[in-house]
Amino acid sequence: MASNSFGNIFKFTSFGESHGKAIGCIIDGVSPLISIDEKDIQYYLDRRKPGQSKFVTQRKESDTVEILSGVFNGKTTGHPIALHIKNEDQRSKDYSEIANQFRPGHADITYQTKYGIRDYRGGGRSSARETAVRVAAGAVAFKILEHKLKRPIIIRASVIQMGPNKINRANFDWNEVNNNHFFCGDPFAAKEWETWLDEVRKSGNSAGAIIEIIAENVPRGLGSPVYKKLDSQIAEALMSINAVKGVEIGSGFDLASLSGEEANDEIFPDNKGDYYFSSNHSGGILGGISSGQPIIARFVVKPTSSILTEKNSINSDKDAIKIKTKGRHDPCVGIRAVPVAEAMMAITLLDQLLEHESQIGVIK
Repeated sequence: MASNSFGNIFKFTSFGESHGKAIGCIIDGVSPLISIDEKDIQYYLDRRKPGQSKFVTQRKESDTVEILSGVFNGKTTGHPIALHIKNEDQRSKDYSEIANQFRPGHADITYQTKYGIRDYRGGGRSSARETAVRVAAGAVAFKILEHKLKRPIIIRASVIQMGPNKINRANFDWNEVNNNHFFCGDPFAAKEWETWLDEVRKSGNSAGAIIEIIAENVPRGLGSPVYKKLDSQIAEALMSINAVKGVEIGSGFDLASLSGEEANDEIFPDNKGDYYFSSNHSGGILGGISSGQPIIARFVVKPTSSILTEKNSINSDKDAIKIKTKGRHDPCVGIRAVPVAEAMMAITLLDQLLEHESQIGVIK
């Protein structure tokens, strides 16, 4: 299987399966002399790990990270960093019945068709378990960004819709995101979602979600105007997250209903010899290059495919069967996509910053 790596200069390669002995990654392109230890990485992993509420999978994983290489005396050496996370709570027997069956909505049938073999235990390589590695790599990216830039890039994400239930923007407060089970900036919506999602969970069903992610203090000039547009790189990063089925930048699909007069972000001189934009329909990116405005993206995560409702499918002999998925699953996988999205945004922006430096020079 190819394509297990992400990034160009700052690049990580992940390994491991949902029910294997461990997961982990090798990170290359790391700057030397940056202070980092396992606690710095663990903070981010703890936000993503399962079993923290009844609204996520009850699989109990500590997600304890171990640095195997690339750090000496608390500082990066510039050599590849190897990160290792043990799998501690696999229940492979939960999946024994689907060894020769294909679950609707899952990658089972496409993996089997492409490779002629698949790890059916929890989805193997296609499991969202792999996203823990992305968060670990993202933690390293955050540390490097802090080191390289005078104005730290602030990256924050929030669930803004769960199923048909949307937030009220008037209630939004970034300080609330870590105060509820849903990574939601609207505490009133989060409270209502508790009852709603609990009913979905008890019925054996699942829900989708929309997540909004914003990066502030992004330097001007990141990205390239043709094949490595910053928005295309961000879209690739977010689309690579499990169960993501759509990404938009700035006003996104709403731009179709605006006129050019409404959609253009007008530019004005300021009183400091610089300039500013009157609006941000472009989401902080023009012609594939960052404008210095906040980068705004949203993505949709489909409902978790593992549900207790009996569905039609086939087995390995292509016989018609009825199947329902057992095991421990998130009723809304979009919840834990929030720290994963923040990690992928950090990785992408750092990679683009390093590419900019290699061609243009260091951003002051």
